[in-house]
Amino acid sequence: MTLFIITLLILTATSAATALLALLPPTAGNGRAANLLGSSGATAGCLAGLCALAFSPWSEAVSLSLPWGLPIGAFTLGLDPLSRIFLLPVFGLGLVCSISGGMALRHERPQEHNLAAHWFFYLLLLLGLTLVMAARDAVFFMLSWELMSLAPFFLIDFYDGDRQVRDASWVYLVAAHLGAVALMAFFVLLWQSTGTTSLEVLQGGAVMQGVVRNAGPGVLTALFVLAVLGFGAKVGLGPTHVWLPEAYPAAPIHVSALLSGAMINAGPYGIIRSLGLLAPPGTAPEWWGWALLLTGLGTGIVGILKALGQSNLKRLLAYSSVENMGLIFMGLGAGLIGLSCGNAWIATLGMAGCLMHMLNHAGFKGLLFLCAGEVLYATGTVRMELLGGLQKRLPLLGAFFALGVASIACLPPLSGFASELVLALSFLDGPNLPGLERQVGLLLALAGLALISGLAVALYTKAYGITFLGEPRTGFAANARPLGWRILWPLALLVIVCIAGGLAAPAFFDLASMTGLAALPMPNDMQAGAAMGQEQARTSLAMVSLVGSIALGLSLAGIILRKRMLKRRKVASMPTWSCGYQGGTARIQYTDAGFSEPLGKVFAPGMGLNVRLNLDSRLFPERATASVTAPDRLRNGFYTPLFEGIERVCNACKIIQHGKIHLYILYILATVVGLLIWGLSA
Repeated sequence: MTLFIITLLILTATSAATALLALLPPTAGNGRAANLLGSSGATAGCLAGLCALAFSPWSEAVSLSLPWGLPIGAFTLGLDPLSRIFLLPVFGLGLVCSISGGMALRHERPQEHNLAAHWFFYLLLLLGLTLVMAARDAVFFMLSWELMSLAPFFLIDFYDGDRQVRDASWVYLVAAHLGAVALMAFFVLLWQSTGTTSLEVLQGGAVMQGVVRNAGPGVLTALFVLAVLGFGAKVGLGPTHVWLPEAYPAAPIHVSALLSGAMINAGPYGIIRSLGLLAPPGTAPEWWGWALLLTGLGTGIVGILKALGQSNLKRLLAYSSVENMGLIFMGLGAGLIGLSCGNAWIATLGMAGCLMHMLNHAGFKGLLFLCAGEVLYATGTVRMELLGGLQKRLPLLGAFFALGVASIACLPPLSGFASELVLALSFLDGPNLPGLERQVGLLLALAGLALISGLAVALYTKAYGITFLGEPRTGFAANARPLGWRILWPLALLVIVCIAGGLAAPAFFDLASMTGLAALPMPNDMQAGAAMGQEQARTSLAMVSLVGSIALGLSLAGIILRKRMLKRRKVASMPTWSCGYQGGTARIQYTDAGFSEPLGKVFAPGMGLNVRLNLDSRLFPERATASVTAPDRLRNGFYTPLFEGIERVCNACKIIQHGKIHLYILYILATVVGLLIWGLSA
């Protein structure tokens, strides 16, 4: 716990120092000092946090209470397995993003951007995330949640000269605080029902069980719904996903990577923590699990279909985050269903798959966002139709991106394959559940997982192929800046994570299953089955890891052997597919829209494609054009009209605020009279 407190002190002290630097004149020297201090402080804080997790027993639960001074709540911090596993992406990805961000922001002019203010809010985001995962009091949790939710608004708005960036930051802020309203209602109802704000007292669900006996199950249902709405809005759980594809592409790339790989995990963390408060082990209503499973399935399908329709690489990755959050919630739902039905296999592997995929998603999504940022720096754009041929010009970046897309597309032997294999194994035991409807439900979930995984392969084949392969389509790609090891070395840390997540999958599985059993314990009669399920899954993952290690070793040996054999030989260079590229133009290559067209014919409603053709039907036609876009119909058809209507109502209410004091006094008198009449009638 001492190292953890040191982590908080480092983040707090560095954020205070950057706040003071933000008040100084925007000179080049002050900008360099702020960039160095901010990135170094964030790196040091994350290193201290990783040490705090590494040098303490994983299964140990410790807490610390400090003076508070407020009439309600308490300043109580705690670490347990659930907090530790969710803090791993915070500190690990925060470390890489701090280094990469410090290197990227060296090119920004201090007269245009206050780098000290940027690092101040970045450090506040890290501090808020850390406190959210460690808070053991409802009031303290909400204060930490607000700190975590407010800081990204200023980080997303870094390039505030762009109107779209400003709009995206406001969309994020509205979505974040709508979720916060639901969470506030959740904690107020929890406090009103139990009489305490201490999460440690409520842990285990025994207190809520007494409340349910007295007040009925309606309170429990209301609390569950509020928790899903509040925490689900943070992860973009459908249909609240519309802010992610706006906010992530607008933010600086190291911020996008941290938001998509670490902050987004606050949603599943909050729901798992809430489930431990609301029901004793194995007593949660079964429909909770089905609600999470089906919502996750719908979110995953919508996310992958919307990603397939994107031509902007950053928007594609943002929608992919929605898809992966859907997979995480599918695993959580399966775990709850297994607990409710007494199936230890499904319960253990569902929770383990959920937590494993959370860890793996942080690794490969952080890597892909940082790679997209380097593409933007090298070429000036992330529009895939303007790129192509980058593998020859940026070979190291292309290799990193290829490994990231192979991992997220669940190709063996990398990390994504391991976690989705565990999820699939949990669904495969569906036929052993009682009742035909349960069996069919989990088999349909398995089919949905297979569909999402197949579409993910198509999506990332498109992302890598259109961006890095072929020939440059425009001068953006043809004139790409070279990127060497000195710039890209932080990304190698995430490459190692993606490889280790597959080759060391049994160790990751043990960590995830141990954490899942600690967060949502099983009844005694299910523990033997849980141990058996763990052993069988560990054996399967060990076999996959062994085969993957051999295949990876043979591949590396083949590459080295080929280089040695060709070292002293003259290698001729020939045109690619001479009957095509001999034409001298790259326009005949596949575009991103052309690649997605076959899938668009099958999944057009889900992808939401708008195709505009400008064709000349004359005998000798002029130049023809075609454009394909994929706007979010839910945002344009529902959220935008809703908020525009609210704005009109609020503007109409401004007539009440006219500046005449005597009328304001009349309002007060009328309110007092109304309250007196209501009191007398009552």
